[in-house]
Amino acid sequence: MAAERTAEGGRYSSARVHRSRSPRAPRAGLPLRGRTFAGRARGTGSGAGGGGSSRTPRAPRPRGPRGNPLRGLPARLMRAWDRPLTAYYVILGASLLIIVLGLVMVYSASVITALNYGLAGSFFFRKQLGAALIGGLLLVAAARMPVKLHRALSYPLLVAAVVTMAAVPLIGVSVNGNRNWINLGFFQIQPSEFGKLALVLWGADLLARKSEKRLLNQWKHMLVPLVPVTFLLLGLIMLGSDMGTAMILTAILFGLLWLAGAPTRMFAGVLGFVGLLGVILVKTSDNRLARFACLGSTDAHAFNDKCQQGVHGLYALASGGFFGSGLGASVEKWGELPEAHTDFIFAVLGEELGLAGTLSVIALFTALGYAGIRVAGRTEDPFVRYAAGAVITWITAQAVINLGAVLGLLPIAGVPLPLFSYGGSSLLPTMFAIGLLIAFARDEPAARAALALRGPGFGRKRFAVRWNTMRRRAPGARPSGER
Repeated sequence: MAAERTAEGGRYSSARVHRSRSPRAPRAGLPLRGRTFAGRARGTGSGAGGGGSSRTPRAPRPRGPRGNPLRGLPARLMRAWDRPLTAYYVILGASLLIIVLGLVMVYSASVITALNYGLAGSFFFRKQLGAALIGGLLLVAAARMPVKLHRALSYPLLVAAVVTMAAVPLIGVSVNGNRNWINLGFFQIQPSEFGKLALVLWGADLLARKSEKRLLNQWKHMLVPLVPVTFLLLGLIMLGSDMGTAMILTAILFGLLWLAGAPTRMFAGVLGFVGLLGVILVKTSDNRLARFACLGSTDAHAFNDKCQQGVHGLYALASGGFFGSGLGASVEKWGELPEAHTDFIFAVLGEELGLAGTLSVIALFTALGYAGIRVAGRTEDPFVRYAAGAVITWITAQAVINLGAVLGLLPIAGVPLPLFSYGGSSLLPTMFAIGLLIAFARDEPAARAALALRGPGFGRKRFAVRWNTMRRRAPGARPSGER
């Protein structure tokens, strides 16, 4: 179809022949698949009297090449990690996720055990849930306490821990060969678990006061009275034959000495003495020797059935595969795996949720430990540095000992997985320690400044700014009549 346009009407003649319903040609200067139709600008048509002014076509807008979306990801992650409240949110989120997932697994792993004892299937779950609620109150209280109050609690808590641990050989009860429990009628407590928290607070306060007086450069002030008091706690624990808790207290001691800047010779001397003492304790106990002999064993009935727990734990992990057999579908918890809801709950997790579940829990513990190290490394308060480092040492060492025993890499020490396994005596002081980390993370100067911006009217101000911006952007909007 040909169209003829006259010059008198201000139009130009062209003899374009195009098909019907064909798309229009793009305007001048607009890119189309890398080409610019600049030659068809107005004023360049043919014909006599082709008046009118010519128009310079617009240059195409440059477009950069599309990059890899993963490019620059480490830098963005580092910027996000350097934000003031990152450690606060990571500690709070990781610990809560571990506790919630632990409650789910306690219910799944303890149903068969409860039914074997003639109890309700949710018996152990309800007790753990009650302990978690009480621990939540302790966590909030510890997170809201000022640092001065934490330091003031260190000495009363240490005295209470020593008194109760000294009473265990007299009035304590034995559970699984370890005499380290006190029966209060409606529940049992393990005073050695609170001894960990007492050593953390008291040791951090002691080293902080000596650091303020510049006394830590002398070996006697570095070791006394920290090491003798720790050995007193270790002796009271070993009276109940609880070597697993003794190993964790030793790790806390080494963590405090490391943070205080103990020289290598002093560190090696204390480590050598503790190692020699550990060898003597293992050699003098047939039960501990059998646990070491079960490392790498695949016979559940070896050493008078001492290897049954470790071997069936490996069976549970091996049968889980990548995504597990499903929540509640574990086979080993039906009597073959002893202590499925306490020390070996990680094996049930691996059987029911597979490799994905186990790696998720390990990742949460890693994030929690890394955030605690950040809190300890960024603070200028020596007490906060020592206490945060000791708490992370405690939780990390206990997790490594438990996971190593389940994986068959370490001898079975009888310690629960922190924040995850069944047991209120372990959960309560650990959640208080998490509250300490949250309080320390909130106490950073940058974190305090960021939290100060989030006052009562912070959300309302933000919403008002957003609403006013939307009203300004609305073209031709009628006034609402508001004055």
